Amino acid sequence: MKKQAKQPKGPTSRRDFFKTCGTIIAGSGLLAVGGYLAPRSSATEGDSMWQIDPELCLQCGRCQTECVMPVSAVKCFHANQVCGYCDLCGGYYRANVKELNTAAENMLCPTGAITRKYVEDPYFEYTIDEDLCNGCGKCVKGCSSFGNGSLFLQIQQEICLNCNECQIAKVCVSGAIQRVPVSKAYRLKDKA
Repeated sequence: MKKQAKQPKGPTSRRDFFKTCGTIIAGSGLLAVGGYLAPRSSATEGDSMWQIDPELCLQCGRCQTECVMPVSAVKCFHANQVCGYCDLCGGYYRANVKELNTAAENMLCPTGAITRKYVEDPYFEYTIDEDLCNGCGKCVKGCSSFGNGSLFLQIQQEICLNCNECQIAKVCVSGAIQRVPVSKAYRLKDKA
């Protein structure tokens, strides 16, 4: 019996393109999280770590100022599967900007940690440079206020000292920073 040759597919639709990109990016993010946790996998059952519950976080700015690290171990993460890839991103631009350009006076992030790359009109892909992020939460607050909340704060475990008593948790007004078992690390933002 002869095998039939596969018929070539037609052009990829925009929806399928973004779905595939989102799946690849989300999968890469999960692999990266798994890589961060790999050295800790030999931890005993009683080991725990600090994490932020994105649903309770108020983006008060204390993560930036209260962490014992010189630059906070709290970083902005991007839930790509939730992102709308908007041209006018509430986490990227300040409110009421006159022009949609990358001039410093239009940017919301004080350290320039968020960059964007043109995908196609009117879509842009947003990425976070964790080395520049200081955990201030301004982008998260902007994204939650004017967008769909795809940006959220989380403790980067490879940087965190895992103090017995987290300084940020002491001053967190919403109780969003909690100690959790290593097996439940990195609570990610759910789809909206």
